[in-house]
Amino acid sequence: MAPTWPLLLLCQFLLYTTVSSKKVCGRPDITDGIDESVLKRVYEVGEEVTLACERGYLPSTPNPRRITCTGTGEWTPSNLACSPKMCPIPKPLQPLAMGRTEAPFKSILNFTCDDGYVMQGSNSSSCLHDGTWSNPPPMCKAVNCPLPRPPVDGRIVHDMKPFTGTNTMYGQGWTYECNPPKAPSYERGSCKADGTVPGPPSCREVSCPIPPSLPNGFITFAVMKEHRYKETVQYACNDHYVLEGDSHMRCTNTGNWSTKPVCRAPCQVGIKRGRIFYNAKKIWIEDFKPNRVLHKEVVVFYCKNKAEKCGYPVASVCNDGVLPLPECFEGERPYRFITIWHNML
Repeated sequence: MAPTWPLLLLCQFLLYTTVSSKKVCGRPDITDGIDESVLKRVYEVGEEVTLACERGYLPSTPNPRRITCTGTGEWTPSNLACSPKMCPIPKPLQPLAMGRTEAPFKSILNFTCDDGYVMQGSNSSSCLHDGTWSNPPPMCKAVNCPLPRPPVDGRIVHDMKPFTGTNTMYGQGWTYECNPPKAPSYERGSCKADGTVPGPPSCREVSCPIPPSLPNGFITFAVMKEHRYKETVQYACNDHYVLEGDSHMRCTNTGNWSTKPVCRAPCQVGIKRGRIFYNAKKIWIEDFKPNRVLHKEVVVFYCKNKAEKCGYPVASVCNDGVLPLPECFEGERPYRFITIWHNML
């Protein structure tokens, strides 16, 4: 048996050499969208393959898309390209799609509702192979809350009038009121995102201290005493001062006054020579009398570009007694309007 081994090894070597020298083609390279489920791993020379698009994709050419395994082990070229089908984006959602009106096959739309709203329908939808969506857009319905309870010795005034129904919806609000002269511990309530409403406030008597004086202003009419809930005082400013804020100050349910207004000072135009534009008129500064600009009013200065030998305007705004000067008037500092105010009660 010893002579048989070399002969057997030689036959195996010749067989391997014969098979391995024959050219074959591997699986052809394909682009996205081409159906690869029918492709084999190895093809003989001369074998043909007809390429097709997967479901949900459209071919770039209607002609047969055949490729052939050549003797070099390469495939003949293919001009087939598969593009995904498109699903139209629902019109109510298009403003959220950054200008797009379509979405490609396999796209997924995810839906959410704002706080205080409950989704009715599916929270997602997929673009199907036939160009339709798997689910319609859902609806977002406002959360329902029970009716609020009024305070003892008080009532509820709903924002929506007339109010009917056995519940409230998210976003709806109301005001709590107490029988005078009492005040509620808090004034406002609303239907919350979690479907709850606040409990009723307590009603108690409150008063606000004597109203404070206003710098550069005065109280138009008020008795200098403590004030009850919802009573108001009115402020005004001295001549040429501008009142900023609500002129009426109200005694609140906390026993404190609402925000007090402020009297903003006028400005002076702090240049010695030059021309300005104010109140739709061009005025030389020496003719600007009285030299006074009210708070938030605009003054335009005329500057000169010495290099270009031309003029250009620069605007400035009076801000509580200070009128900034443009750089072309360097060396001249802006004036600050200074006054001494008195308690005019």
